[in-house]
Amino acid sequence: MGLKIRLARGGAKKRPFYRIVVADVRAPRDGRFIEKLGTFNPLLPKDSEDRVTLNEERIRYWIGHGARPTDRVNRFLDSAGILKREARNNPKKALPGKKRLEREEEAAAKAAEASEAAAAETAAEEAPEEQQAGSEE
Repeated sequence: MGLKIRLARGGAKKRPFYRIVVADVRAPRDGRFIEKLGTFNPLLPKDSEDRVTLNEERIRYWIGHGARPTDRVNRFLDSAGILKREARNNPKKALPGKKRLEREEEAAAKAAEASEAAAAETAAEEAPEEQQAGSEE
């Protein structure tokens, strides 16, 4: 049986309130849980003490018994000094998608064609001028 320390949503519509619970991974988000370990109220300011409350002793107990916190709960535990959260690294996050790359390539090709055409027109205009200048001498 896999255990997770996760958030279970409560509260009214557009007024979220979360319980931090330990539950079986197969249980629904707001369904059956084993034990309540704390609360999280996202409507409070970030510097408020009541925004996140944790029962550190029980959290350490459940982590010792194999419970794995979710990413959001892991952030709370890291800020409380219970668990160390590793920074995530996604080097591909800032790269544009395939369609954008295709559009940029098409735009670059059109720009190259336009510059070649402009260069050809400029060369064609200069050639008759050179011939006229040569005939006048």
